[in-house]
Amino acid sequence: MQQIISANKIFTGTKWLTDHSIIVEDEMIVDVVPTSLISSSGHQQVYRSLVPSFIDIQIYGAAGKLLAVYPEADSLFKLFDYCKAGGALHFMPTVATNSYDVFYTCIDAVKDYWKQGGKGCLGLHVEGPWLNPSKRGAHIESFIHCPTVEEVEKLLDYGKDVIKIITIAPEVCSDEVIRFIQSRNIIVSAGHSNATYEQAIQAFDKGINAVTHLYNAMSALQHRSPGLVGAVFNHTSVMASIVPDGYHVDFAAVKIAKKIMKERLFVITDAVTETSEGLYPHHLAGDKYESNGILSGSALTMIRSVKNLVQHCDIQLDEALRMCSLYPAQVLGLKDLGKIEKGYKASYIELEPF
Repeated sequence: MQQIISANKIFTGTKWLTDHSIIVEDEMIVDVVPTSLISSSGHQQVYRSLVPSFIDIQIYGAAGKLLAVYPEADSLFKLFDYCKAGGALHFMPTVATNSYDVFYTCIDAVKDYWKQGGKGCLGLHVEGPWLNPSKRGAHIESFIHCPTVEEVEKLLDYGKDVIKIITIAPEVCSDEVIRFIQSRNIIVSAGHSNATYEQAIQAFDKGINAVTHLYNAMSALQHRSPGLVGAVFNHTSVMASIVPDGYHVDFAAVKIAKKIMKERLFVITDAVTETSEGLYPHHLAGDKYESNGILSGSALTMIRSVKNLVQHCDIQLDEALRMCSLYPAQVLGLKDLGKIEKGYKASYIELEPF
């Protein structure tokens, strides 16, 4: 059945259109045309301003139900509601360094969520435990280690078609391990890493094409030791996520990264939820969360991220929107999300003035 959605303004992902309509069939966009070409009886609804829906590829839980503590479909339904309220119709629940039993039950939760018709979940992001303990941040050190191919294979076999991103420290994982993960069409993202500049560049040149929460929990840019941050800045294609809440990263540092990286920088919320159970007892401290006295997650939504980029980082609205929609889609290799154009999924939100 054909639907027609009209708007005073539509941001396609590349440009703004005035008084246009989106024609949708089977949840796909079949055309975007001037509203004047649509008969008055054809309009289903008229919006003020439509933009591509946001995509959050690193978020841990919502409404008091951290996925690692409550590995069940209900946690993901609550997480989707939180993401949707912030404009993200697509999300990737994330599990920080933990036991393999917790990883397995979180994989089961995603499968059950999908089985129950849950929307928006793109898969699972596993952050750790193959990290550098010196850059663990709030991650539990006792679980952090260098993996064998055998244990990686066991986890990936169990998480087949569910695990889509794994954050690792490339300097603690062998080339064989990294190649094996990549052979399963899983995105390898460098993070919680103390890699030297040279190690990071080598990892990027070997196919690691993403970096997890730029600046946070990684070797810093220094004039005689450029580190992972310097490697990200100097590389031509690697993309990196950033948490624009003003706590994880100073807004001035966001501006610096954006000027250097341009379209290679994208947004994650890294949002957690209040919980006193499990290994990560997150507690709200102002507008951020802490675990055992350490910064452990944000209280962001994606729309709040857009506002922060525009209001505090001097980034134009068009580009802020792309950082929360098109660029996350690109790092995931999703060619049908991030734009309002023919051939893309009908995934868009109404943008309220701010």
